Amino acid sequence: MACLITKGRTEPCKDAVGGVQAVYFIDFGTLGAITEANDEISAFAGTPTAFKYTLRGTSSLEQTITASRENGTTFYDQIVNLTFKKLSPESNQELALIAVARPHVIVEDNNGNFLLVGKEFGADVNGGTVVTGAAMGDLSGYTLTLQGMEKKPANFINFGDADPLGTAGVTVSSTNISDI
Repeated sequence: MACLITKGRTEPCKDAVGGVQAVYFIDFGTLGAITEANDEISAFAGTPTAFKYTLRGTSSLEQTITASRENGTTFYDQIVNLTFKKLSPESNQELALIAVARPHVIVEDNNGNFLLVGKEFGADVNGGTVVTGAAMGDLSGYTLTLQGMEKKPANFINFGDADPLGTAGVTVSSTNISDI
């Protein structure tokens, strides 16, 4: 089987920034059939509920390509590193639920891109901390690392309007931990 390269790439403008603006946790298996073309998702058949966590600062998505010539395999190791500020009993409860689940994770970056991590197999929590910090300026909060291992990189989500998740039938929950 020929594995043909189909396009080149020019040097893009310097108009992108790093960082994650929000993550959305969706229960595994509730997306339904996914419509995609050219690795871009345009619809979900299911009607999932997404729980939005807004972020600022040190959160990231990193995808590592892991390939083995010997085994003839390639997969994408998707790592989502999250930092949540401020400890609370409600946060303890919700993060404990995420830690034992295998959610789909939508990452919204600071460029307005939405990427789906754990599309086929979900994402597992494989580490994290609950920390009070030592000095007055240290983090009092949580860190969480989720890992997805997929056949392809995280897909971009593009539903073609200003409400990229709502158009797809995703209900973004309006209940926040601070509202409990």
